[in-house]
Amino acid sequence: MTLQPVHPNADFSVEVKALGPCDLTSPVRYHSFVTDSGRVLYDLDADRIAKKIKENRKPITFEEAGPRECVFFDPETVTAAVVTCGGLCPGLNDVIRSIVHELHFMYGVRQIKGVRFGYAGLNPVSGWPMVDLNPNVVRHIHEDGGSFLGSSRGPQPVDLMVNRLEKERIDILFCIGGDGTLRGALAIHEEIAKRGLPISIIGVPKTIDNDIDLLSRTFGFDTAVSEAVEAIRCAHTEARALVNGIGIVKLMGRHSGFVAASAAVAQADANFVLIPEVPFDLEGPRGFFRALEKRLQKRHHALIVVAEGAGQNLFEEDLSTDASGNRKMGDIGLLLKKEIGNHFKQKNVGVSIKYIDPSYIIRSVPANSNDCIFCVFLGQNAAHAGMAGKTGMLVGSWNNLFVHIPIQSVVRHRKHINLQGNLWRSVLESTGQPERMVNDT
Repeated sequence: MTLQPVHPNADFSVEVKALGPCDLTSPVRYHSFVTDSGRVLYDLDADRIAKKIKENRKPITFEEAGPRECVFFDPETVTAAVVTCGGLCPGLNDVIRSIVHELHFMYGVRQIKGVRFGYAGLNPVSGWPMVDLNPNVVRHIHEDGGSFLGSSRGPQPVDLMVNRLEKERIDILFCIGGDGTLRGALAIHEEIAKRGLPISIIGVPKTIDNDIDLLSRTFGFDTAVSEAVEAIRCAHTEARALVNGIGIVKLMGRHSGFVAASAAVAQADANFVLIPEVPFDLEGPRGFFRALEKRLQKRHHALIVVAEGAGQNLFEEDLSTDASGNRKMGDIGLLLKKEIGNHFKQKNVGVSIKYIDPSYIIRSVPANSNDCIFCVFLGQNAAHAGMAGKTGMLVGSWNNLFVHIPIQSVVRHRKHINLQGNLWRSVLESTGQPERMVNDT
């Protein structure tokens, strides 16, 4: 599991809002229940915790996730809805299925709806009717990749979406998606609060890139790493079969290189891992090309793993954005292929470059076993939070425990690889690449 560094002086909010007191006895009877006073430490460093206690400062803690003994919503009358947004990701169907199963079998909820094609499905202009969800409908969806409900990118008018929730008499909305989806969920939550409506908004964080802040891991990441390992293995086979063979594998990671770094460590065949967190130069005595030349001279083949957001300084700045509002990026994989070829051509050195971009294959596959289990836990805990009337929050994993975190705290920053941490140290040790490939000025 890839943890992010803990910031001792973090100032984010951990207070989770609720629609009101839980006055109804939960129908979930055989669980050991969790109370709102149950807390999970943010920082596990014993010295820092002891110092805070000595200074009469309260350590930062998250509210523990899980079933409450009493609930806010009446299972016989509550109506829940599930929406999936953004790019496809392994595990989407698993989370949908888990939420439906938990609500239906554990709580006895019979009104569960699915929103078609993301937030666009909440916009009446799109005209997409909601679909009824029950265990029979979702029985086999976890066996397929993608989203059973469909998805879409980009924002929708918040007032129209809340109007739709009111019209459909939705009491709980489960929003499954990444950073943009969570920002949309927060906007919906704020509009609901402004209107004083008793509607719960629960986020389930999704991103292959694993770059959502304050979370140890997001679903889909484990599957993505497993699939990426296969691409790395194939590229390595191609590269070493030829004299001066060069394999290039481009993996997901717009702002953070967790997939590239983790897959490279898992397979241990890569000679270079290029990620957004670490800048590099192509030319010059300490640049990437010089390191690549040394590798070919020594072993006569090389394997490069690059995250899609790496090396963006090598492109002219493009201020245009995609439908989700993300800045469009240059294709670093194709740039490397072209520039490496030109570089060695000028030096009259023959190379054979094999380029693999498995991104759409990776994000479309069903979740692997580890992700399946993780998705079940997320869906179950999301259902518990929704029935307890929690709102404006997400369910996530921190320090191997499931917690509630306010959405507003999560979307403030993106998570990045700690360059002084174990993961990046393992990358450097596995690849043998220079720690810095930047020319000093």
